[in-house]
Amino acid sequence: MGTNPFIGVIYHWIGGFASATNFIPFRAIKRWSWEIYWLIQGFAAWIVAPVVLASIFVPNLAGILHTAYATHPSDCLYAFLFGALWGIGGLTFGLAIRYLGIALGYAIALGLCTAFGTLIPPIYSGQITTIMHETSGQIILLGVAICLIAVAVNGAAGWSKEKEITPEEKAEAGESDFSFIKGIAVAIFAGIMSSFFAFGLAAGKPIGDIAKTQLLAHHRLDLWQNLPILIVVLWGGFLTNFIWSAILIVKNSSVKQFFGAPGTNPMRASHASGDTLVDFDPLDASTYDRLAPKTLVANYLFAAMAGVIWYFQFFFYSMGQTKMGKYDFSSWTLHMASIIIFATLWGLALKEWRGTSRRTRWLVAAGLFLLVSSTIIVGYGNYLKATQVIVTTTMLH
Repeated sequence: MGTNPFIGVIYHWIGGFASATNFIPFRAIKRWSWEIYWLIQGFAAWIVAPVVLASIFVPNLAGILHTAYATHPSDCLYAFLFGALWGIGGLTFGLAIRYLGIALGYAIALGLCTAFGTLIPPIYSGQITTIMHETSGQIILLGVAICLIAVAVNGAAGWSKEKEITPEEKAEAGESDFSFIKGIAVAIFAGIMSSFFAFGLAAGKPIGDIAKTQLLAHHRLDLWQNLPILIVVLWGGFLTNFIWSAILIVKNSSVKQFFGAPGTNPMRASHASGDTLVDFDPLDASTYDRLAPKTLVANYLFAAMAGVIWYFQFFFYSMGQTKMGKYDFSSWTLHMASIIIFATLWGLALKEWRGTSRRTRWLVAAGLFLLVSSTIIVGYGNYLKATQVIVTTTMLH
């Protein structure tokens, strides 16, 4: 298929939209505790969806994974380990959303994740020296810097919001637990740990190389070569999340919720705190301590939907990465910036910034503009590099 940074940016934007949207189905879940629907969405996102979709698009998937482990065992184990470390970031990321809301939580946590996930892999591989001495590489680094400036601008908007809106307005927007100081502390940790996903993808590159060989041998698109890598990395992430969810299920005695018992947070819907809608008939005592069958089924469907939507972020990320050429490390910046952009738009749609001053809203707008600009700049840098490669190849022939 070849390098095409423009198409790569489009794929990253689609993935960013999927990631920013996956929290929305949680708002429709009724009378379930966090650990229940988090485990179900995790199983759908990190076990079922990766295996099913990779099986559809990649021939001999089991053979690829077996060959990869037999020939590159350490790379496979590192991909799994980095996935497990990323899983810790995913757990604390949810807490950052609770304290900061969708828009600001995504902006701060993923902004930090952007910096670490983009820069550390080329620094580790030694590629950073080449990047800094090429025009295209310098433009890409400029885009990364602008993305980080956008994060700082969004942080300023969050600090301003903290001082401006009332507790009643926070509750109405589903942000009764909003706390800038707590949120920043958690977001920093979540951002650092979440960046390990990029390391996992880099470690799993031999798996992708084997998959590419199989795809070309079967006359399939090499666009799907990174899907088997996602399986290994996400298995690691699921392990971490499963352990923590299981601990909470035992601690809170919430296992019965899988079969219809109500959770401990039954009063209202909130993406931030995990509270869920009440669903009982005041005139029917039998509904006080049980979920209606249709509600239970709907809960499973909404939780699984959230997981599948989440997975599509990396489904499209893996496709976009194959289009970015030599500097595919910049895919992480494009992906994270796209998530923040769409999360900011969701935050506006859900009126998370209602009650704030014009200055605060201008800061939000400025942060969004800088994020869009960063994706364009990074994409242009990759375009320049791709053009240089084509010219060089043509001259050699």
